[in-house]
Amino acid sequence: VMEAYGSFSAASCLCGSAPCLLCGCCPSSKNSTITRLVFSCFLLLGTFVSVIMILPGMETQLRKIPGFCQGGTSIPGLENHMNCDVIVGYKSVYRLGFAMTCFFFLFSVIMVCVRSSRDPRAVLQNGVWFLKFLVLLAITVGAFYIPDGTFHTVWFYIGMVGSFLFIIIQLILLIDFAHSWNKVWVEKAESSDNKCWFAGLLSFTITYYALTITAVVLFFIYYTKPDDCTEHKVFISLNLILCVIVSIVAILPKIQEAQPHSGLLQSSLISLYTMYVTWSAMTNNPNRNCNPSLLSLVSNVNVTETPGDETSKHVQWWDAQGIVSLVIFLFCTLYASIRSSSNAQVNKLMQTEGGGSDVEGVVGEDGFSRAVDNEEDGVTYSYSFFHFHLCLASLYIMMTLTNWYQPDTSTQAMYSLMPAVWVKMSSSWLGLGIYLWTLIAPVLFPDRDFS
Repeated sequence: VMEAYGSFSAASCLCGSAPCLLCGCCPSSKNSTITRLVFSCFLLLGTFVSVIMILPGMETQLRKIPGFCQGGTSIPGLENHMNCDVIVGYKSVYRLGFAMTCFFFLFSVIMVCVRSSRDPRAVLQNGVWFLKFLVLLAITVGAFYIPDGTFHTVWFYIGMVGSFLFIIIQLILLIDFAHSWNKVWVEKAESSDNKCWFAGLLSFTITYYALTITAVVLFFIYYTKPDDCTEHKVFISLNLILCVIVSIVAILPKIQEAQPHSGLLQSSLISLYTMYVTWSAMTNNPNRNCNPSLLSLVSNVNVTETPGDETSKHVQWWDAQGIVSLVIFLFCTLYASIRSSSNAQVNKLMQTEGGGSDVEGVVGEDGFSRAVDNEEDGVTYSYSFFHFHLCLASLYIMMTLTNWYQPDTSTQAMYSLMPAVWVKMSSSWLGLGIYLWTLIAPVLFPDRDFS
């Protein structure tokens, strides 16, 4: 009887309306948090599989897919002599990125205007996990049979647009994280009269600014030339000026009066992130004179080339920039799943409702914890926007793992293009603009509540 009851309990977790899959390790769990974590696990699982697909040795298995890789001869003029064995991994990442994007976009459309867990669609959001996994698996299998044609070209540009939007979301999440961090530590310092909290904030702020300045110096040394790389010089200088501007605005008396918890910690973290995006953009420049590989920098090897040389199409494989991007992506994805922000501006930008009842997890008769429904009176986040965020995250991880390179299936080659550089740089400018707006909006509109 107990075994039958256990089987029924497991089945209810897979197909029921409560997200109890993680309740054993989350004793005080809520529907809103557990659901976001499980959907994020779907995304992370797809990311893990994508990483496996581009690892050396996987091309043998991937080439078994009928028609998935034609040819196999080396491409003359490329330093790495890239062939079909290499591009097949990148094509696989594109297919898996397409599947995850379609899956989350489908749920984004289905969950439009869900206001509470009383909505019948909330059952689909918070339960039937096994069926949702089967849907994702079916879309993934089907994606691998999409004929090449113009698929890679079209999906490359869709991926750039989606990644542009996701970089903005990452910056908003970092703003929210820094704001919450600063607020908590300042409140602890004021309530306990312990100056160590202030010292900690000061230490992190100085560290972030020091890393930002160091990055600027290294960029000018390694990513610019006296008679070349004009774009890089403009990018670095402009973003440095913008970072100085937002840092000054953050500590102006009127800004401090309107937002007591605004300070240099947020500005320093945003400045460092801006320099990371600048570096990421410069690593996609097809001009190898302005874009030395990390290996050449470490080993001090000269890789300069003449303009128009065919080797300018040299492919720089997944490197330090991709690893840093993946780490930031993982942090932002998990933070978006568990965040409970007190910043009204960020909540509006991220479509977080801020509702929901304050209830604790309960223990069932079988001794296991159960997730409780804390959204009967109102959802705590926009279901539709959350899935749209994961949809953009799928595109971003696809572009990151392929180094923002465009596959050319006619020559079995991958190319780095300038549009990727401009997309990343424009996202950094728009992100700084959003941060500047969060600072000055309470001053420009004092009658509105921005607390």
